[in-house]
Amino acid sequence: MSNDNDEHDEVPALRRMLTEQKVLEEIPISRTTLYRLERAGKFPRSVYVSPNRRLWFRDEVAAWQAAINDNDERNPKRGRGKGRRRRSDRF
Repeated sequence: MSNDNDEHDEVPALRRMLTEQKVLEEIPISRTTLYRLERAGKFPRSVYVSPNRRLWFRDEVAAWQAAINDNDERNPKRGRGKGRRRRSDRF
């Protein structure tokens, strides 16, 4: 016999979470820079799991790391910005 509520009883897959310490081990920036980037919307938002405990979703941090490479100024594969012109080889 099947219960009609079985469909709603499924537990979604759990997402791994990282503490501030683990995030800073993975991304070598200062704590202040981490919060500054988060406040500016340039880093994934943390989630309060208790009044004094913030955690970040691991998959969101990993996606940020993958995306940041596209914006790296030293990455030769990135597109040229609006104000950047190709240098002519005059020499």
